[in-house]
Order: sequence, then structure tokens, then C-alpha cells
Amino acid sequence: MAEVAPVEGLGCEVLVGSVDCPSLKRLYKPCNKLTERKCPLYGIGFNFMDVRYYDTFATVGGNRNGSFALLQAYINEDVRKKMRMPADANKDESFYTLSWACDHVDSAPPLLVVGGCSGIIRVIDCATEKIAKSLVGHGGSINEIRTQALKPLLIISASKDESVRLWNVHTGICILVFAGAGGHRNDVLSVVLNAVVHSDYVDCTRWLGNFVLSKSVEHEIVLWEPKIKEKSPGQGSIDILQKYPVPKCDNWFIKFSCDFHFNQLAIGNCEGAIYLWEVQSSPPVLTARLHNEQCKSLIMQTAVSFDGSTILGAGEDGTTWRWDEVDHPSVNENMPPPPPPMQGLMVELNVDVSMV
Repeated sequence: MAEVAPVEGLGCEVLVGSVDCPSLKRLYKPCNKLTERKCPLYGIGFNFMDVRYYDTFATVGGNRNGSFALLQAYINEDVRKKMRMPADANKDESFYTLSWACDHVDSAPPLLVVGGCSGIIRVIDCATEKIAKSLVGHGGSINEIRTQALKPLLIISASKDESVRLWNVHTGICILVFAGAGGHRNDVLSVVLNAVVHSDYVDCTRWLGNFVLSKSVEHEIVLWEPKIKEKSPGQGSIDILQKYPVPKCDNWFIKFSCDFHFNQLAIGNCEGAIYLWEVQSSPPVLTARLHNEQCKSLIMQTAVSFDGSTILGAGEDGTTWRWDEVDHPSVNENMPPPPPPMQGLMVELNVDVSMV
């Protein structure tokens, strides 16, 4: 695995955005909230893998009282489908991450892939409300799951066992294991590239073309370019290009998200606020600072809708917060009509993981 040193090879000044004067190019208003129980929500995400379900999102969480691990899937604004692990199935399970996937058949229902402290990845069929696959292989908790956008039946998982694994959700087979000598020497918290950009844990990373967005516990997100020497494997340098400040964001496992086209980036902080950045502007431009007077808890992760018109925040107190853009045209006006609701949409599901 390549080790790259923090060298600004282009000799350019790093551009740092300002949080003092939001551009207000897009205005948002707080809409509603939903609190299931007093358990932390670690993950939230829209389904960008299937055009039929772009307005569907899910949340995953832990169990503060040992009674259940929480899974929720939502379709549209006011209809929801709840899935819960029962108390007698796995009292120790807490879900830390989720990702959407889909099978190779066009008409196949969406798949929700989740993982957490048990180290077992669950592939859930959202139509049958059953676990389709249990992917066993990791020897530690699952910190992040990502889906290959061009082949959404392939997922990659990062684990506390210091490994990264590539899986096929259709066959349930582990295709590749990235681990061993020259690999990670500690928990893998996010999936992208090993580089010395931050001085502490890196808990969230995303590709932006040939660049990388990454975040640690240093109150900022960094945009940088990896430069690997083709004739010298394992060596290289980086160019740090831009920084997006995020005040009061020194807790680890606070994760950012972007819309489908990577125009808007949203990240929460320890005081319940969400900072919305124009991620491709240079220098970075803060679009808005979103806050709800009722929200006092840390925002663990955000989710931005397909076109950036809806921003969601998953709170440490178990609350999902929502902001909608003011006077925004319909999200789906250029998209095909949504499919009929999936069967059993309002039914609470008890998924017994002990039987899988």
C-alpha cells in the first residue's frame, strides 16, 4: 500500500474557506424531526444506486439500553418502513454503517447493506423484509461499507481487524482481502487511500474525481491530490489544495456526505449544527449553516438528497433532523415516476439474525 508524504508539490497556497459569511445561494428551512428511541444514530444515507428509489433513505444505530439495534428505511416524506433486531436475537449488536446496493437484475428490489460491532455484514432485501445474505469474514467491528457505483452489487468494507474486504452481495463471496504486511496497522475507519494528511484518526474519506476529501478531528475537511510515483511503488507525495473549516467538530466518527453530483457537502458538529459547503468552488464557499433550535445533540452523520434540496442529520440522541430548500423545484421532475410502494411498507419487521 502506498505511503504518501504531506508535501505540497505544486507550491500553491492552500485555499481555506470562511465560515463567517455564508453565501445563502440556497436557502433551507427546518422541516421536521423523528426520534425513535434514545439510542445514537451512527449512519444515514440516501439510495443513489437505483434511480427508482432516489428519495429513499435509511438510518442505522446502536443500542444504548441493550434492547435492539435499529434499522429504518423511509420512502417519500410521510411513509416509513421500520426494521428492528429483536432483543433475543443479538443483544450486543449495534450498527455503525450502511450502504445501498442492488442486484444485477433491473427489476430487483433495493438492498440495504449494514454492519456494526459483530463484524457480520447483513444484506437486507427491502421487498421481502428479510436478510438475503450474511457476509462473514471480518474479525472485528465494521466501521464503513461503500458500494461500487458502476457495479452496485459490489461492496467494500473497512474493519477494526485492520483489513478491507471486497464482496459480491449477489453471491455472498468475499472477492479480495486487503490486509497483511505493508497494510494498515490499526482500525480501518474509512475506505479510500492511506496517506499522511492528518495528525490523528481519519474517519471519513471520499473521492472527488482524482482528488480526495478527508476528515479527522481537526475541525476541518481537507481536499488533496495523491501523487504516486509509477516507477517507485510505495512512494509519492500529496498536494493539499483546499480546506473546509467545521467549527466544534473535534469528535471522531462525525461523517460528511455529498449530493449525487458532488456539488454540496454537508457535515454536522458537536453542537447540532450542519455546515453546507459548495465543495467544487475555489476557494471554498459556505452555502449555509443549518440549525434547529431544538437540536442540541452531536450530528453523527449527514445525508444530502440527489439534487441537494433536502439535508438530513442523524443525531447522537437518536433523532433524525430534516431541512428542505426553500422554493426548490420538484426533486423528481426529470426522473421517471416512482414505483408502487413495496409490500408491507407499514409493517414493523423483526429480523432474527440468530437464524441466519
